[in-house]
Amino acid sequence: MTDTEIATTAEAYEATALPRRLEAHTDDSPRGVRDDCVTDRPVAHKSAAEWAYERLVLYIRDFEADLDNAHEVAMGFTGSQAGVMRIEGMGFFDPDILTFYGTDPQGGRSQLVQHVSQLNVMLRALPKLVETEAPRRIGFRLAQKLEDAARDPVEEAT
Repeated sequence: MTDTEIATTAEAYEATALPRRLEAHTDDSPRGVRDDCVTDRPVAHKSAAEWAYERLVLYIRDFEADLDNAHEVAMGFTGSQAGVMRIEGMGFFDPDILTFYGTDPQGGRSQLVQHVSQLNVMLRALPKLVETEAPRRIGFRLAQKLEDAARDPVEEAT
């Protein structure tokens, strides 16, 4: 926002608050104290979808950091009958759509397309698939894709 733009009180207040992240946990662990953003791109230049995507990447990465080798991250979708999806991919479509790719507990392929205003997910730990030797970690890959896209603006973060 420039100095000459007129903003509502709520917009002005929100602009001064972003980016900010604060978490507290009962076990005094250092979770949630990492960077507030994956990329150095200014918040003002991010769409709602990109900003929500980036924050979800951080939450997934932090959640995976606490998992043992017998578990992988999955998402439970609150407020619907969609159930649980093992996270295998995530993307965004500017300005306001997030997409989640994965499999349901029965191994069926799943994709959820969701508007950022409807975003309401719960991260869950599921036992890893028996066929795989090591748990699949998506959080680091998602963060790396964002960092790579920030270095090469022609590449799209999907």
